Amino acid sequence: MTRQRGFALLAGLMTVVALVCATIFVGVGALGGKESTGAGSGDQAAASGSGAGGRGRTPVGSAAPASAGAWVGTWAAAPAGIEPGVPRGHVGRSIRNVVHTSIGGTAARITLSNLFSRQALLIGHASVAVADSHQDAGAVPGTMRSVTFGKRTSVVVPPGGHVVSDPVRLQVPADTDLLVTVHTPAPGGPVTYHPRALRTSYTALGDRTRDLGGDAYIERAPVWRYLTAVDVLNRQARGSVVVIGDSITDGIGSSYDADRRWTDTLADRLRGSGLGVLNAGISGNRVLRQSLAAGKGPSGLSRFGRDVLGQAGTEAVFVELGINDIIRRPQETDPDLIVAGLKDLTRQAHARGLRVVGSTLMPFGGNPRHTEELEAVRDRVNDAIRSGEVFDRTVDFDRLLRDPYAPDRLRPHYDSGDGLHPSDAGYAAMGRFVDLGDLVGTEPARL
Repeated sequence: MTRQRGFALLAGLMTVVALVCATIFVGVGALGGKESTGAGSGDQAAASGSGAGGRGRTPVGSAAPASAGAWVGTWAAAPAGIEPGVPRGHVGRSIRNVVHTSIGGTAARITLSNLFSRQALLIGHASVAVADSHQDAGAVPGTMRSVTFGKRTSVVVPPGGHVVSDPVRLQVPADTDLLVTVHTPAPGGPVTYHPRALRTSYTALGDRTRDLGGDAYIERAPVWRYLTAVDVLNRQARGSVVVIGDSITDGIGSSYDADRRWTDTLADRLRGSGLGVLNAGISGNRVLRQSLAAGKGPSGLSRFGRDVLGQAGTEAVFVELGINDIIRRPQETDPDLIVAGLKDLTRQAHARGLRVVGSTLMPFGGNPRHTEELEAVRDRVNDAIRSGEVFDRTVDFDRLLRDPYAPDRLRPHYDSGDGLHPSDAGYAAMGRFVDLGDLVGTEPARL
């Protein structure tokens, strides 16, 4: 009975806090960059902040110090839907997300999302550390850091919202794994997650956020939970390239636990340029329609403000979207509507002075969903993209990967086996094919 009263009291306190959290947490993350607000804040925020490259979101009513100008995204994952089977959350567990950095820095901060829940989420404790191994959940000795939110060790993430942590002093290497751990002591409603991480993350019973070793983390899962961004402090950084895409950007078909997405190859090539690479791909994602129930995310149009423009230090945008509008039911057979959606993404980016690079839609002739009618739609969308009227720069992934003897199909060497998603070799070719000058050039976006 005492335990029941305790949970009831905690639930009551969380309800009260949730009612005022939009006010309380508006100042969290006061070193600039992202705003901690309720649902839809990423889509609506238009104010220029102090992220690297002069972009990002500054919390309302806070005065960002000069150092805020060096915050830049090193990793991101777009929230895609609700994790099935855990309607109350992972109560009493520690969730250790394993993520891979693109650019390094001297401090870090994290963003936690409760986007798809109508209940407040209590984070009891959180931590960040450099991973010690690619095989388990252990941390490098001396790198474990507690994470605070408004100088408090716990935080309530509002329903439909997100919070940004305080800065954590930590030497974050580029091209390395970080462990970001949160403890969820009470029911918090459905879990906002990214289902196709292609990386092993972990859970443990109890509050194990400060564990250096990984022995307690006996449960494994190929998903990222709650965590949607890691930013680093890097005074030499120019910003980040944010890639919005579908399963081809998410990396489906590449080797597991190996970081062989095409964006990983791109990050390797950009290392030393002062640019991070943020992967905002969601498997199954479409330009025009959302598929939340299936964990395929809000539409590209509706999430662009949050997942792309809302990142710290967004410097350039890469768009790889459109094939799912054609092949997934309900199928969009009007190419003009897809092209108009892609142009709208460019318009949103141009309104922020950002350059947009976009790719053609790749072959899917070896996939069971292929038909001649749908192939004609893809061809017309690609014709429009190649015309130069959709994006500032075009990367022709279609011509790069298609079989010269069967242009509606991937080259066998580049096919992961399903006729749609590239292999490791295909993704590596894509990452090498991007002209870095299109991303780091000084020519302004067309406004």
